[in-house]
Amino acid sequence: MVFTFETENRAFTRVRTQVPVEFKFFSNFISDGRMDQTYRGTTSNLSGGGLLLSCDVPDPDWMPEMLLGKVVLGVKIELPGASEPVKAMARVAWIEDPGKRGVPFLLGIKFKEITRDGHDQLLEFILDSQMPT
Repeated sequence: MVFTFETENRAFTRVRTQVPVEFKFFSNFISDGRMDQTYRGTTSNLSGGGLLLSCDVPDPDWMPEMLLGKVVLGVKIELPGASEPVKAMARVAWIEDPGKRGVPFLLGIKFKEITRDGHDQLLEFILDSQMPT
């Protein structure tokens, strides 16, 4: 009898946490006033490499461009206890469309650009959240 064991190929540990996130869409390919607005969502999990964002998407027609990297996100992650939010530019790696109106989308977000200080803040938060109290 053969058993297989599959592991996720992740560079960073992921923690389940709900943290507020503000974000904005950026694109050179879509001209839409909704790109200028700031949106809010919540993480379902967070790692040093990205996050799972639960949010509304202003236009589901943007999804193909998001997956192709033609639409990126500027995110501000509001970590508990932090004096300032962590800012990053990110791309959408995958999308789960709930198919129901009023139910948030799930966006798998991968950081493209993040400051060293911001990344250090994330890693410290993740480490602290895993330590017993």
